[in-house]
Amino acid sequence: MIKLPHWEDSLIQKYNISGPRYTSYPTALSLASGYTQSDLTNAIASSANRALSLYIHIPFCHQLCYYCGCNKIITRHQSKADVYLDHLLQEIAAQAPLFKDYQIEQLHLGGGTPTFLTAEQMNRLIDALEQHFDFTHTAQRGIEIDPRSLTEGMLESLKALGFNRVSFGVQDFNDQVQAAVNRPQQIDEVLTVLHKARALGFKSINMDMIYGLPHQTPETYQATIEQLIELAPDRVSLFNYAHLPDRFAAQRKLKEHDMPTPEQKLAIFKATLERMTQAGYQYIGMDHFAKQDDELAIAQREGQLHRNFQGYTTHGNCDLLGLGVSSISQIGNAILQNEKDLKPYYQAVSEQKNAISKGISLHQDDLIRAAVIKQLICHFDLDKTAINAQFNIDFDEYFAQALQALEPLETDGLVINDQNAITVTAKGTLFIRIICMCFDAYLQQQIKNTRFSRVI
Repeated sequence: MIKLPHWEDSLIQKYNISGPRYTSYPTALSLASGYTQSDLTNAIASSANRALSLYIHIPFCHQLCYYCGCNKIITRHQSKADVYLDHLLQEIAAQAPLFKDYQIEQLHLGGGTPTFLTAEQMNRLIDALEQHFDFTHTAQRGIEIDPRSLTEGMLESLKALGFNRVSFGVQDFNDQVQAAVNRPQQIDEVLTVLHKARALGFKSINMDMIYGLPHQTPETYQATIEQLIELAPDRVSLFNYAHLPDRFAAQRKLKEHDMPTPEQKLAIFKATLERMTQAGYQYIGMDHFAKQDDELAIAQREGQLHRNFQGYTTHGNCDLLGLGVSSISQIGNAILQNEKDLKPYYQAVSEQKNAISKGISLHQDDLIRAAVIKQLICHFDLDKTAINAQFNIDFDEYFAQALQALEPLETDGLVINDQNAITVTAKGTLFIRIICMCFDAYLQQQIKNTRFSRVI
């Protein structure tokens, strides 16, 4: 049964702290240098999976969006993408033979702006992937798109290349907000590409939105959400803007006095939550919504939802191979990351045909905690007896320290811990990241060194 979040202001004020988003456990902050190609081959040998999800990072954008914290390169020179593809295709050719026994069930292109690539460059990339990897006939193929930069005929080209899912970066429909973040965009542009994507038969359409940007108010954002609901995307990602100007130089261009106050941000999120659920969207968790008939919503209702570096997914049975600069892989019992910057990436690929630079080998404790966190963050409940059987432990004994940390949350009615289960209440769904933090063995050290985004 899906629980609609229950809003209680006193709890919001008490628990609106910062914390990880748990697209993996351990999180990427735990990755250390010194990992190499041999760690990848060992991970493949240790994995029982023979299904693979591919992530390809395209780092280029034509224009800088001031809020952005992604790994990106701003350029107007299309030739830079050719140089990048030269190296990326070398990496593909070198890594693919290691996965000859795998079938590709999922492909996702992220960035940056993947549609920075021309149709010819996109064809070159997909041809190489299909030449070197074995795709299933039903493979999901998704791509992130900036509606403003979509060239004439690109959606048709993507459809011809087998793409069946698109994610449009929208963020806000308000002109003043868009100007402040250097992302001017007309709703007619979004409407045009949305209608075209539907006409071409794309199976799933997602829209990314952000709250907490300059000049946003509860009133302006309500108007944006009404426009969003009218467009009726299959999924919506509603991200809480994390202002980290010390970490992301572009964010220094944003004026903090123009941003909504913490109280306004909470009001924006509360109103959006209520309006999206009224409009028939299922609250998946944290910042994701999906229509009731979307496979993400169905998977959650059936207890089959998963989470990885792409966020919520229905393909949790897959190993994940990331290709391109900064990409992260999770294969078997290892998490590995490529060089984060372009020059070291180029050098590594040229010299050794791969760019692995950081990683972590997962121990049994990591796997147990990862299973617990994934279950809670995807489904808001956990069967202790199932975890006991899977890992041959006594849950309450093994997690005695975590359950002690959970007690204040239990007292406040966010979670119920009984003999056989942990159940997140309707109050607690908004605080799922904090509940998961109780089971995180790495967190205290990371809190000393890192600024996380707020949980709401």
